[in-house]
Amino acid sequence: MILSFLIRGQRKLVLPLRALAFGLLLLFSDLSAHADGPTSNAARSTDSSPALASPEAANTNPTPPHAIVLGFLGGFVRHDDAVHSTVQVAHDLQKDYSSIAWVETFENRRIDDAHDRILRLLGADHHGKPTTDEKNAARIILYGHSWGASAAISLARTLQRDGIPVLLTVQVDSIAKSGQNDALIPANVERAANFYQTQGVLRGQPQIRAADADRTKILGNFRVDYSANPISCPTYPWFSRIFMRSHIEIECDPGVWHKVEDLIRGQLATSVVAQTGAQ
Repeated sequence: MILSFLIRGQRKLVLPLRALAFGLLLLFSDLSAHADGPTSNAARSTDSSPALASPEAANTNPTPPHAIVLGFLGGFVRHDDAVHSTVQVAHDLQKDYSSIAWVETFENRRIDDAHDRILRLLGADHHGKPTTDEKNAARIILYGHSWGASAAISLARTLQRDGIPVLLTVQVDSIAKSGQNDALIPANVERAANFYQTQGVLRGQPQIRAADADRTKILGNFRVDYSANPISCPTYPWFSRIFMRSHIEIECDPGVWHKVEDLIRGQLATSVVAQTGAQ
């Protein structure tokens, strides 16, 4: 009975602790640019590639790409902060697939902007209103960390309502905002993968599942543990390293993000490169 009481008490404590951690993140987010936090890539480079373009910057209607790859940042991180793995993956993909793919990163609060970008890219000749054929031909990949991972699933769900398929979603230590469901993968997603850790106050979604197992293949729920082999993240803000240690470790773990990038590259190779070669 005592053990049961302690377990229930521990569970009740998790949500307040998570709220406290996010509150601390909000409180100290503005300090990261002035303390020992990462330097924004915008201050180091004038690169205007799609991976660095702000969501509201590109108002033109470019030629529809063969693939669209969108990454979402966690927390309150800028879309172009190259210290973060989400942006680094986008840069790597942009270098190798610029001829066939539009690659861009967004803040997690910019789901609507990302949605508008997809509609504009797919329906380039129709002022952002893709035809049924253009929707069916879409090759979309979504990925992200923390709130950004949940944002990716929210966007996939919006695209389902539009009748637009998604090739792949990849979540890294996904944490849902209020009103979001990052555990249930919508049926318009062909493949989905989830990476998570279970230490500390902020813990990622441990299990994703398909809304329709006949249409969506769950590639796996991959747990990582840094208890024995911690990851150093010296360029991250001090408050993140103290209060969200494991959640930040997975965000800067090169092993995890190499796997994320491999999944995306594999999907581009099989579904996009093969398609362009056949044309």
